[in-house]
Amino acid sequence: MASFELVPGCWVGGNCPCFIIAEIGQNHQGDINIAKNMIEVAKKCGANCVKFQKSDLNSRFNKAALDRPYTSHHSWGNTYGQHRAHLEFSESQFKELKKHAERHEIIFSASGMDMVSLRFLNQLGVPFFKIGSGDANNYSLIQDVARFGKPLIVSTGMQSIDTVQKVYYLLKQFNIKLGFLHCVSAYPAPPSDINLRVIQSYQEKFPDVVIGYSGHETGTDISIAAVALGAKILERHLTLDKTWKGSDHCASLDPEEFQQLVSQVRNVETALGSHIKIVRESEIACYRKKGSVTSTDIATTNLAKHW
Repeated sequence: MASFELVPGCWVGGNCPCFIIAEIGQNHQGDINIAKNMIEVAKKCGANCVKFQKSDLNSRFNKAALDRPYTSHHSWGNTYGQHRAHLEFSESQFKELKKHAERHEIIFSASGMDMVSLRFLNQLGVPFFKIGSGDANNYSLIQDVARFGKPLIVSTGMQSIDTVQKVYYLLKQFNIKLGFLHCVSAYPAPPSDINLRVIQSYQEKFPDVVIGYSGHETGTDISIAAVALGAKILERHLTLDKTWKGSDHCASLDPEEFQQLVSQVRNVETALGSHIKIVRESEIACYRKKGSVTSTDIATTNLAKHW
């Protein structure tokens, strides 16, 4: 199974614990104090990493897109441009957030949605790049990101297996550390559409790639199942209040749920254990209740030291 050093001193894949990303995204409501609080909450919940999103609006959208009316109940402005501008942090604010994460000893990263943002994030010193599902078929952007030479994680929502394979072969030439996240881009994602067995398909098709899962479903059970199936990176959105304005909140976990998720993941990892079937020490009491224990019984178990 593939593995690599994602961050200095932190490996993913192989026999390493699942790397858990708390996706803050834009659930901070455009308020840097909320964003800082969410970093602290993610750390307390046991996440390994917090991740934000960064866009340069004039690079990502044309004038017509920014000027169009935006009347959704999730809107933060009269136009789409005003809405997006409200949710964007400046470069100085991103620097402040990264320092805040470092003070609280949690890894900081962000998805860059355009090359202006990606160049800034590279200068900021994010340890790895994340390509969101919406850009997973943006081959020119993906190639440009790969040229930075840092580990790259790609979410694959809204993409066919043909597209994912094309991305794989495109990135092979750059010899970078690579992760693919199975993802369904619906908010929230219905269980019938999630198809967790794709994780196993990815493991077979891309043995040199670390495979994970980015979940947009409600609750934690499906994400736990993803880890049991071998996901070595797990990304879930974090929110402080599911009733807040914004389309991601309904598919996010609140702090109590996120903490539960981390605890459940670690329990499942412990329980997965070994492929070897032997009598365990916790079974000794029941084993003795069988009655007489013969020398053959002892010889055929690993428990000779107890007799």
